[in-house]
Amino acid sequence: MRSSLTSGSRFPCRTRLAVLVAAVAALSLAGCDDEATCGSAGTSAIGIVAGDDQITLTYGGLVSGINNDCPDPDAPEGVISMTIAGTQTDGTGLITLCVSRPDELATTKLALGIDVVPSDVHIVDVGGTANGCTFTFDDTRPPTGTASTEGLCDNGANPAGFVLILDGAISLDRTCGATVDKVAVTLRGRIAVTAAPE
Repeated sequence: MRSSLTSGSRFPCRTRLAVLVAAVAALSLAGCDDEATCGSAGTSAIGIVAGDDQITLTYGGLVSGINNDCPDPDAPEGVISMTIAGTQTDGTGLITLCVSRPDELATTKLALGIDVVPSDVHIVDVGGTANGCTFTFDDTRPPTGTASTEGLCDNGANPAGFVLILDGAISLDRTCGATVDKVAVTLRGRIAVTAAPE
């Protein structure tokens, strides 16, 4: 009788153990999935283009840093502004953006701007060289469009980095010898951003 009770009680325990193991495995997989959502997931490190049918300035090597360069005084505690910077891959230019609220950029599209609204993605600099001319960012004409991200975690502090997506338009000052004028270009692309080591 005792052996039958013992043996009867073993099966429910084994069943409960199997359920527990399955639950732990599911939690482990969920953790992996959560981690997998952070980062650039194999996205190219070159891919932001400022240009039109005659001009192409291509940028890559973007690196982000939690530098507090454009802080939002109304940001929640612990949210620090993030700077993103890279170089022109087909010339000698630079691109620099500042994000006051990386916590918002992680979940929604934000407008490209010039230090007007704290939650905008501020265009600090976009410039370079092409076709024998020099281009600098024209901050007298506000940019249009949006910035968004994929895989941005921990308000930009996650070492996995993230994907930046730009879909907008800006104005550039063009200098070709003695000739100076303005050109309207799109600013678009999808690119991996590497987190700067702390």
